[in-house]
Amino acid sequence: MSGARAGTPGTTAGYAQLWAADPGAWVAAGVAWRGLAGPIRRRADGLDARVAALRPGWSGSAATAARAQVGGLRDALTDVLPALIEVDQVLAEFATRLGAAKARLGAAVAHAAAGGLLVDRAGAVRPDPAHPRPADRLGPALTQVAAEIRGALALAGAADREAAARLGELTTAAVTGWVSVPPAGRPSPGTGPAEVGRWWAGLTPAQRRWLIGHEPALVGRLDGVPVAARDQANRLLLATRREELATRLRRLLKPLPPGPPELARVLRLARVEAALRGLDTLGRRLAAPGVPRAYLVGLDPGGDGRTVVALGNPDRAGAVLTYVPGMTADLADAPGELGRAARVLERCAALGPGEETAAVLWLDYDAPDFLPEAARSRQAEDAGPALHRFQEGLRASHEGPPARQTVLGHSYGSLVVGTTARDHGLSADALVFVGSPGVGVEHAGELRVPPGQVWASTAPDDVIRLARPPEELARRAVLAGTPLGPAAAMLDGRDHELWFGRDPSDPGFGGRRFPSGRYGHTGYWEPGNPALDGMARIVLGR
Repeated sequence: MSGARAGTPGTTAGYAQLWAADPGAWVAAGVAWRGLAGPIRRRADGLDARVAALRPGWSGSAATAARAQVGGLRDALTDVLPALIEVDQVLAEFATRLGAAKARLGAAVAHAAAGGLLVDRAGAVRPDPAHPRPADRLGPALTQVAAEIRGALALAGAADREAAARLGELTTAAVTGWVSVPPAGRPSPGTGPAEVGRWWAGLTPAQRRWLIGHEPALVGRLDGVPVAARDQANRLLLATRREELATRLRRLLKPLPPGPPELARVLRLARVEAALRGLDTLGRRLAAPGVPRAYLVGLDPGGDGRTVVALGNPDRAGAVLTYVPGMTADLADAPGELGRAARVLERCAALGPGEETAAVLWLDYDAPDFLPEAARSRQAEDAGPALHRFQEGLRASHEGPPARQTVLGHSYGSLVVGTTARDHGLSADALVFVGSPGVGVEHAGELRVPPGQVWASTAPDDVIRLARPPEELARRAVLAGTPLGPAAAMLDGRDHELWFGRDPSDPGFGGRRFPSGRYGHTGYWEPGNPALDGMARIVLGR
C-alpha cells in the first residue's frame, strides 16, 4: 500500500510515512477503479444489442452458437463489476482508517507539545529542555505520548495489512476466475439476521461474488449480510431502479382524458417526479469521492420510495448511529436527511479525532405524508419489524468487538424508534429522541435499553410541544376564553403529556436530557445548535 509499510509499529519509516500519507489519493484511486464500471456496462449492453439485431434474421445451429459466444463474452464483462466496486470499497476503507491514524498521530504530537515534550523525526519522544518538568511527572507523560504514537502507527499498520490482503485476494480471483458455480441454498423468508450472517460466512468468496452479480436483489435486502456486499449488490441495481421510476413517470405523463385532471394522478405524478430527482441526487452522492464513503444498503423505488444509506462502513466502525427521520420523509428527501446524518458524523470526528464512526440513514418505512396519518401510530408500528431486523443485522455483520449502537428518531421517527423498542426490542446501546411527539411509552424503562441511555431534546420553540393528547386539546377548546384556559393543563398535572405519551424530555420520563437552542422543529442539526454536539457525544458514548 502507501509504501506499504506506512503503519508498521515502532519503525522510523512508519512514523515518517504516516505523516506523509495522503488518504485522499487512495480515495481517488478507488473512484477511478469504480469508474470503469460504466464503460464495461456500456460494452455489455452493446453486445446485447448486437444479439438482438441478429436474432430476427439468423437461425439455426450457427446462430445459436454465436449467441452463446456473445452471451459468454457479456457474462465475462459483467462478472467483473462487483470486483470494481469492491476495490473502491477496500481503498476507501483504507483511506478512512489511514485518516483516523493520522488524526491520532496529530493528537499525540499536540499532546506532547502541550506537556513540554518533543517528538523527533523518528517518532521518539523526549523532554523539551526549554520546558523542564519534575521527574515524577516527566516519566508518565513520556510513556503516555509514546503509547499514543504507537497506537496510531498500529492502526495504520493493521489497515495497511488488511487492505493489501483483500486486494491480493481480488488479484488471485482475476487469475483463477471471478465466480464459481452458484451456492446450493438460500435463506428462507423470515430467516433471522444472525442465521443469515452465518450462511454468508460459510460461502466461499467466489460464491459470494456469484450471488452479488447474479442475484443482487436478494443480497441487497438481506439483513445480516455485510454492508459492503449489500452496497455492491444495490449499486449494480441502481440503474434498474432508476429506470423503474422513469417508467412510472412516463406512464403518468401519458395524455390525460378530456376534463380536469384527477387529483390523485396529479399527486402521484408529483411524488414520482420528486422521487426521481431525489434518486438522481442520491446517485451523485454515491458516486462522489471523499471520506466517508457512502454505502447503498437498501433501495426500493416503490410507493414514495425507500432507502438505507450508510456514511462509513458500520461493520468496521466502533460507534454507529442509525437515524430514523419523521413525517413526509421519502426518497425525494433522502439527500437532505443524509446531510443531517453527515453533520452528526462530522461533529463526532471533531470531538473524537481518530475514532472510527459511521452513520446510517434508515428510511425503510412508509412515513406519514399528512397530519391525519401522523396523528396515528399505525405506520410507526408497521415499521417496527424492519427496524428491529436491521439493527439485529448490524450486530450480526459487525467485525471485531461490538460497536456502540445508537438509534436516533426525529419527530414521527422518534415514535418509530420508541414503538420498535417497546414491541420488538432494539439492538442498541442508546436511544435518542429529538423533537418528539411522544414515543409510545410513559417511562424510559419500558424501552429495554441500558439504564441512563435514553436521551431526549426538544427546542424551546419547537411546535411539537403543542402536540397534546386529543382529550386535552378538546378540554382546552372548551375552556378557551375562560380564566381557566391558560392553566387548564397544569391544573390537572398533564402538561407533560404529548400526543403519543409522556414527553421524553420531561424529567418524569426517566431519561436524560441534552439542550437545544431556539432552532424550531427541524434545526437540531444546525451548526450553532448545542443539540448537534449533544447527539455526537451520545454516539461516541461521552
